[in-house]
Amino acid sequence: MPGSHYSERMPTPDTLDTLRAALRDEREHLRRQLGELGVGGEGMAFDENFADSGQVAAEKGEHRVLANSIQDSLVDIDHALEKLDQGGYGLCERCGMEIGQARLEAMPATRFCIACASSR
Repeated sequence: MPGSHYSERMPTPDTLDTLRAALRDEREHLRRQLGELGVGGEGMAFDENFADSGQVAAEKGEHRVLANSIQDSLVDIDHALEKLDQGGYGLCERCGMEIGQARLEAMPATRFCIACASSR
């Protein structure tokens, strides 16, 4: 296809519908994970009376890192869904070229084509 780094084709409308559903499902899954971690509610619960306060601190740190990673993924998913709604989905945000269907199917929230992702 013109403008493509590779000979991959852009997603069909049916594939876009499938990708939209996958993004929405993943968004709900990640939101549930955040809820299970206690993010967005009363906060993460830890036993402060636990004998090893270092263990509690380590667990808090691990939970924060995991929660931040999940929140970053949610931002990417919301961004991809917005691009789907606006008609700009499937275009690399760095070079503007088309992102191939295989890459989008593997990573529906990706913002970059393989060439640009590899050079980052």
